Amino acid sequence: MLGRIEAQAFGFDQVFRAYRKDDFVMAFFKDPNVIPTLKLLSDSGQWITLGTEVKKIEAINVPCTQLSMSFFKRLYNEDIVRDSGHIVKCLDSFCDPFHISDELRKVLLVEDSEKYEIFSQPDREEFLFCLFKHLCLGGALCQYEDVINPYLETTKLIYKDLVSVRKHPQTKEIQITSFIFKVTAYDSDGVCYPSRKSHEQTFSYFIVDPIMRHVHVLYHCYGVGEMS
Repeated sequence: MLGRIEAQAFGFDQVFRAYRKDDFVMAFFKDPNVIPTLKLLSDSGQWITLGTEVKKIEAINVPCTQLSMSFFKRLYNEDIVRDSGHIVKCLDSFCDPFHISDELRKVLLVEDSEKYEIFSQPDREEFLFCLFKHLCLGGALCQYEDVINPYLETTKLIYKDLVSVRKHPQTKEIQITSFIFKVTAYDSDGVCYPSRKSHEQTFSYFIVDPIMRHVHVLYHCYGVGEMS
């Protein structure tokens, strides 16, 4: 994913109302400060700006309720990951276009696998799970890790950086204040953002902080990334 993933931050100056998310996202794409700065990848792998007029948007609500990485402890409890952190291997198979060689990718991708249901459908819709899955599946030249820790640590770092929390003044409980949307934009020819080519690993998430009036854009376009 190196060289093909990007996070950008923008500010806004009006009250955000979640029920008007579509208006908010459309206004974002029309904004004269956004148009020359919002980055995406061209078919040739070059970073460019949008360069087309957005006619329609789709903004899907992504639940964001998880406050702890204990959400993933079930991977250990179900013997997908050993106590040492090593990911349990399995017979090679394919879930197009992904190569599956371990129990982790199997539980992420193969719906009829034995342990797929350890994560319910609502679990799988959580932003924390989506981040983790994207990092595990990687880019076109992804070399999978043998241990779970790099995936968990990177997921945690990105999640903490992007998601805003506050302490409830009365109960003192930690609350997530961010709203998350998975965004697609269309021009007169069809889908133009995050890419004209659809792929499970091509995405753009808008993370909106209504209190600080910030929106972070987490973008990735599937393809051959940089070799570190």
